[in-house]
Amino acid sequence: MRLRKIPQAGEYIRSYPEFAIVENTDLKGNWQTIFADKQQIHIEIGMGKGGFINEMARLAPDINFIGIEMYDSVLLKALKKLVENPLPNLRLLHANAANLTKFFAKGEVSKVYLNFCDPWPKSRHAKRRLTYKDFLAVYQEILKDDGMLQLKTDNRSLFEYSLLVLNHYGMKFADVSLDLHADPNAYPDNVMTEYERKFHGLGQPIYLLAATFCSEKEALNI
Repeated sequence: MRLRKIPQAGEYIRSYPEFAIVENTDLKGNWQTIFADKQQIHIEIGMGKGGFINEMARLAPDINFIGIEMYDSVLLKALKKLVENPLPNLRLLHANAANLTKFFAKGEVSKVYLNFCDPWPKSRHAKRRLTYKDFLAVYQEILKDDGMLQLKTDNRSLFEYSLLVLNHYGMKFADVSLDLHADPNAYPDNVMTEYERKFHGLGQPIYLLAATFCSEKEALNI
């Protein structure tokens, strides 16, 4: 489905530099300077309309959140939510996930969320999947040594593909769920995205995995 272009979206986004950062690489290594408090940073890649990242920031004021979106017509919707209800620990970034090392310094991020990203089902498009090895190298660069990568998806093929790629990459799985909502007590703090509510409402299982990268010392022992 083609993304609908919203006229003046870019202009609106640039009119709120206190909330939305547009291709500003000067913040690399200095993200703490734009938040009220210096605390760990969590990012969501492909935040969509921003429902998840907004709720996470509201529930966890002791964490600084950055929602990342490459399409200005989509980022616009998330920005409007933030303008209406500002949160001191949430900012938005207009950027492509492939370029995140331009915006974040080594070890600057504590957690990366990938929520219901495009599965790119055709084999020839595998390099576009956000769990492809080239993207994993980007996440490894910006995450702390004990930083976490978390994926939620309704797409079984993407989930299985991601398990294989992360395993081959030498990552350590902290959690794997074949049906996130089967036992509500297992994930009491789970914040649902818009897609998650939709697919869960249709009775589809939601898959989750959480993993960390091996440290250099651990990698030498593999």
